[in-house]
Amino acid sequence: MVPKISTLGGYIFEYQKSVTNPTGFWANIADSFFWRKKWSSILEWDFEKARIEWFKDAKLNITENIFERHLFYRGNQTALIWEPNDPAEPAKKLTYLELFNEVKIFSNALLRHGIKKGDRVAIYLPMVPELVIAMLACARIGAVHSIIFAGFSSQALGERIKDAGAKLLITSDGGFWGTKTIPIKQIADEAMQMCSCVDRAVVLKRTGEKVNMTEGRDLWWDEFIADASTENMAQEMDAEDPLFILYTSGSTGKPKGLVHSTAGYMVYTAYTFRNVFQYGDGDVYFCSADIGWITGHSYLVYGPLLNGAISVMFEGIPTWPDAGRYWEIVDKHQVNQFYTAPTAIRSLMAMGMEWLDGKHLTSLKVLGTVGEPINEEAWHWYHDHIGKNKCPIVDTWWQTETGGMMISPMAGITPTKPSYATLPLMGIQPVIVDPDGKELTGNSVEGNLCVRYPWPGIARTIWGDHDRFRQTYFSTYKNMYFTGDGVKRDEDGYYRILGRVDDVINVSGHRMGTAEIENAINEHPLVSESAVVGFPHPIKGQGIYAYVVCTNFSTGGEEGIRQSILIGVNKIIGPFARPDKIQIVSGLPKTRSGKIMRRILRKIAEGNATDFGDTTTLLDPEIVDEIVKGKV
Repeated sequence: MVPKISTLGGYIFEYQKSVTNPTGFWANIADSFFWRKKWSSILEWDFEKARIEWFKDAKLNITENIFERHLFYRGNQTALIWEPNDPAEPAKKLTYLELFNEVKIFSNALLRHGIKKGDRVAIYLPMVPELVIAMLACARIGAVHSIIFAGFSSQALGERIKDAGAKLLITSDGGFWGTKTIPIKQIADEAMQMCSCVDRAVVLKRTGEKVNMTEGRDLWWDEFIADASTENMAQEMDAEDPLFILYTSGSTGKPKGLVHSTAGYMVYTAYTFRNVFQYGDGDVYFCSADIGWITGHSYLVYGPLLNGAISVMFEGIPTWPDAGRYWEIVDKHQVNQFYTAPTAIRSLMAMGMEWLDGKHLTSLKVLGTVGEPINEEAWHWYHDHIGKNKCPIVDTWWQTETGGMMISPMAGITPTKPSYATLPLMGIQPVIVDPDGKELTGNSVEGNLCVRYPWPGIARTIWGDHDRFRQTYFSTYKNMYFTGDGVKRDEDGYYRILGRVDDVINVSGHRMGTAEIENAINEHPLVSESAVVGFPHPIKGQGIYAYVVCTNFSTGGEEGIRQSILIGVNKIIGPFARPDKIQIVSGLPKTRSGKIMRRILRKIAEGNATDFGDTTTLLDPEIVDEIVKGKV
């Protein structure tokens, strides 16, 4: 069993061990897992080359640490509780043995259809149990899964499939999302037209919608697994073999396929899950994240199941059929730990208190937040009305790149402070630097957040572009991983994350590169240029503000252009990337060298149009006044 810390003194003692002797610390943690062959060395690393290797030469399979390691004690224990979109549809429970059998059947079907170790498999599914089965089956046979959020458009899906070189796509006829039915297979068909790499598509029946099935390529899920055996031996994997590719937005416009390895990711997610949530045997844990994002990977599937936990997955949305849905699920399944995004909390808070009527919530022991810093008002509402003033809130900071939580309270152990992620977790050595890379020591300082030493969960590369990985994360500050976030360390030594310092914005906990959104806007035939910035949003945390330069207004005027831009962004990326505000402008504030002064645009979007700092390098200062007067 993964070791668990239970006191603040224990945290201090373990943290000191973890930073004075990191290799010894993580070797001790790793000893609790099943290995086919132990490591020859714990860690080899070089941040200048962006090369990190943990548990070198060790052999294992992550699914053996989920299933075989637990079956004797937990075979008949629930592993997964699936709560469907429609509360009238019955929930589904899978024990560890039942889930294991489903995973082995799908593993054998993959092997029978020519998928082997190292092949990439793209998964574009709604939040159904088959998504968990498919990803674990890939891990079991050594195929690299790349799960793509089922809200992405066909173009975004196609780009990701093509970049990964996926041979197989696992998808569904459709998906349910509140009152909407999403045409997932139709989107997948459009994407596959872009991808010659896909030989086979497996289609799950979820909505019953009539869909096109291409002969020789498409198979229904049931046909794909027909007659497959439940006997399957897991593929032996090297510690550094890729486990999955997960795409995240970058400032260049092209999504980054971050690669996570097998052993380090396993050890880190399992350890952080158990300790941050103080998970106890038999607890029911509910993470509301979609598995298409890193939170769902690490803290709905891998982290909980590696600890033999009972994990709840939810297909729907928090406001349908009403704004009490989360709290109904908590009461229905007697949830002990609940993990969600501040965006959801703010949204539900705005709906009023009536949706809490009749919800007992007495089973809750721990509340968590993820994706962005939680503001004080939402923190207090969550603590007072959901946690009934008795549940600690773990405000977790981490990234797709980090694999797992980095700075966070440990529930009931770390004294909390609203809007602060508090203290680093084991082995994490945060550094605050100024723009020149000078370390800011002591407390009451503010700057850019870096990490000076590797941890097991760190991503290993960007798929097909290691130099981009090195340049993005390790070239800004010498011998440090640069997170891209600003941070404040207060007088108590607590860390407060201040948000992105690069051209990435955080909307409802989803990181999006401004360049990716700008590229989509610029596809419009009447748009000559655009600039996208984030601005404070009462629900989403950050909203998307787009400044758009048009060549003419011959079609539908400004409002017509706005609507067609929204349609275009929806088609190219997906509905979650649509700008909240679009301002049509005659030009953008640029330096004489042609660089857009985004800080000016950010201040205008934020409603702070009085202090722009030094504007002497502007080519046309008058454009700023024009933009201020026309602010949406």
